[in-house]
Amino acid sequence: MSLLDHSIWEVIIASFAPDIWQRMGSSVLETLYMVALSSAIMLFCGLLLGILLTVTNPDGLVPLKPLYASSGWLINCLRSLPQMIMIILMVPVARLFFGKSYGTNACIIAIAASCIPMYARIVESSLLEIAKGKVEAAKSIGSTNAQIIFRILLPETIPSLIRGFTVAVIAVISMTALAGMFGAGGIGDIAVRFGYQRFQHDVLFAAVYILIILVQLVQWVGDLTSKQILKKRNLI
Repeated sequence: MSLLDHSIWEVIIASFAPDIWQRMGSSVLETLYMVALSSAIMLFCGLLLGILLTVTNPDGLVPLKPLYASSGWLINCLRSLPQMIMIILMVPVARLFFGKSYGTNACIIAIAASCIPMYARIVESSLLEIAKGKVEAAKSIGSTNAQIIFRILLPETIPSLIRGFTVAVIAVISMTALAGMFGAGGIGDIAVRFGYQRFQHDVLFAAVYILIILVQLVQWVGDLTSKQILKKRNLI
């Protein structure tokens, strides 16, 4: 059903038809798969890069200005690229790993590569919030740099890291929808092929509902987890 010859209210009602939602089943699973795997890669790589930026900061545990400057420059360059351009640039990499530049697995690389720089900066910002006095106190009792990172910096910033990760996962969900234009499958593919190219706006509306639900669910889980940690620490 199209908005070209039906009212928006009729299209909204039609978007809840059982046959539309049955069609969405496999696409939702593909989207969840892309989000889960991309988020896991982003979490691992983003944490490592964020810790690297924090440690090599001129005021960090191991000040290495050339490494910090070069890493920061590379991250800023990647962050400046629009998501669509990142997908295009990752086509050769996807072909190298999977032998093809389209499909769910191929686009996961582009999704992760686009969101890792953002999460790395979020991690760096969270770790830099720790009072220098705590780090100096840890040094004074003989703590190693690894102990300071894994026993002070990361544990102290877990609520902030969770909130930042929530924002990053929502960005991943947004990019999976965009990746549908490049043959990634999922909700984005349904929205483009049927909702846009074939003017089936009831299908487009259904895809929008699913994306909204996913984003709200991720935000709710992230906020709840962060609040529970803060409550255990008697901070709220």
